[in-house]
Amino acid sequence: MASATGIPPRPPARESIVASEAEPLLGKPGDAVLPAGASIMRTLVIGTGILAQLGVIILCADLWAHISSSPLIFFSGHPIAMSIAKFTLTQSVLVQQPISGDTPDQKRVGQYVHAALNLLAFAALVTGIVFIEVNKFRSGSPHFHVAHAFLGVSTLALLAGQYVVGFTMWLTPRLYGGEERAKSLYKYHRYVGYFVLLMLLATVVSAIFTDYVQSVLRLSFWTTSLGAVFVVMGVFPRIQKQKMGLRHPRNERPVNDSDSATD
Repeated sequence: MASATGIPPRPPARESIVASEAEPLLGKPGDAVLPAGASIMRTLVIGTGILAQLGVIILCADLWAHISSSPLIFFSGHPIAMSIAKFTLTQSVLVQQPISGDTPDQKRVGQYVHAALNLLAFAALVTGIVFIEVNKFRSGSPHFHVAHAFLGVSTLALLAGQYVVGFTMWLTPRLYGGEERAKSLYKYHRYVGYFVLLMLLATVVSAIFTDYVQSVLRLSFWTTSLGAVFVVMGVFPRIQKQKMGLRHPRNERPVNDSDSATD
């Protein structure tokens, strides 16, 4: 539509469109979007991402410091493997959040990195489960006698389903009725992914009350809780509203929801 002066209005710049489509839950539009041509590594610290990195480093460093100062036993492999999975999964979430659908090269690289990190985390999770199950078999210890065990199994089961759905939506979208249909389901996959992250952090905090941690590692509840809070503060404000189906601005073209099947 022409303006009152008869001069057609200037179309919005590409940068403003991308910014509005990448509006985070907190902050200004574009605060958590990877600039075109930027290194994929910047996805890990853009916006509040640095807080998430600080949080997961606190969690892992505190745990590893206590393990290194305690007698190393077979069971020690369980928290070590789980901490690796925790660190890797956090990076996997962070790497996908800021990537725009308008940068196909970055999107493709992000998908591969995200998938590789998820596979690495899955291997670490399986390793951690093997350590604890072998230890329980050898010692005759009971299963599911603390909240940590229930949270851990529930998180692992949900995460396994998340992996199956995410990889099949990405690699074999025909299982969901075609690529467009699979893309329309991405937002639900993301909701579940963020819920899994919360469950994983709750599992980490609940480990403070297990016999091994209280009698051997003696981790601080407050230090662990602080690390978990920093991860939440770093990850959740960067969530892009458009990717979650929370915002569709009038007169702006919709976001390309093909950013990733595993975001």
